[in-house]
Amino acid sequence: MLSLVAEISEELGRLSVLQEQSENTLRLRRINRIRTIQGSLAIEGNTLSEEQITAILEGKPVIAPPREVQEAKNALDAYEQFGRWRSTREKDLLSAHKTLMLGLVDDAGQYRQKGVGVMKGRQVVHMAPQADRVAKLMADLLSWLKTSDEHPLIVSCVFHYEFEFIHPFSDGNGRMGRLWQTLVLSEWNPLFKYLPVESMVYANQADYYSAINQSTEKSDSAPFIQFMLERILDSCIANTAPQETPQVTHQVKQLLAVIKGEMSRAALQTALGLKDRKSFRERYLKPALEQGLIEMTIPEKPNSSLQKYRLKADCIYWRKVNTDLVNGEQ
Repeated sequence: MLSLVAEISEELGRLSVLQEQSENTLRLRRINRIRTIQGSLAIEGNTLSEEQITAILEGKPVIAPPREVQEAKNALDAYEQFGRWRSTREKDLLSAHKTLMLGLVDDAGQYRQKGVGVMKGRQVVHMAPQADRVAKLMADLLSWLKTSDEHPLIVSCVFHYEFEFIHPFSDGNGRMGRLWQTLVLSEWNPLFKYLPVESMVYANQADYYSAINQSTEKSDSAPFIQFMLERILDSCIANTAPQETPQVTHQVKQLLAVIKGEMSRAALQTALGLKDRKSFRERYLKPALEQGLIEMTIPEKPNSSLQKYRLKADCIYWRKVNTDLVNGEQ
């Protein structure tokens, strides 16, 4: 854990310097905020894409389940209020939950009044403490957060785990735990306001739940701390990679090389000589969209039969810098 803390601190130093030198800092922060929200909501089963969440942020209509749209609007609102909240204040914690769960549950902003269990299928994998103990347990946890002299990286992970163990709300505990860990970290280093740690957690979702279960079984938060520190480090490294030379696969490079203007999925597959639609989507199209290298012409309707794809404006440099993309040379 100490080694991971040292590596994260080093990467944060590099990231700070890179952001000072970058002309695209605001754009990158916006992209990372979208990734953060999409990742955290996806862990809870929300199916909205980054493109759809971006459309919601811009006030554009999105065809999607109303509850999922509401979850995204709430999350966008919550992350905008970061500067108003303090991680050790209970009233701010309750206010954050009210913001996140507005219109989704009747008791938004209030501790649960009933017992809850975490289910895996039909099996109860964790029975949370009784409802009448929640207020006292949360008071103790917030008091510890305020007085602990451990490193903030460790403290944030311990808080996240203990919060999930207590499960203080009737719903929204997962996204609240991740939100509050980010708040704890951002109070220590403002860079964490824009690091998409949640997207890294989503990419390792099975291990996330496994780490929680291991910590519960051992009555020791160490497995969860290690998991979260690794994801934080992953996020730092991903964001300190040179933005001018994205770390993309050979398949994505091929896709970027054949796009001319706006092209449909079928046209792109034909240009690449590919027949398998699923393979094309997973290996070419999806990674290019996720890395912000291409964009949809109709983002509010990702499955539209009229959907086409084009290079993003700030990706035109691929035409000039990469002259042998098809051969995988740079």
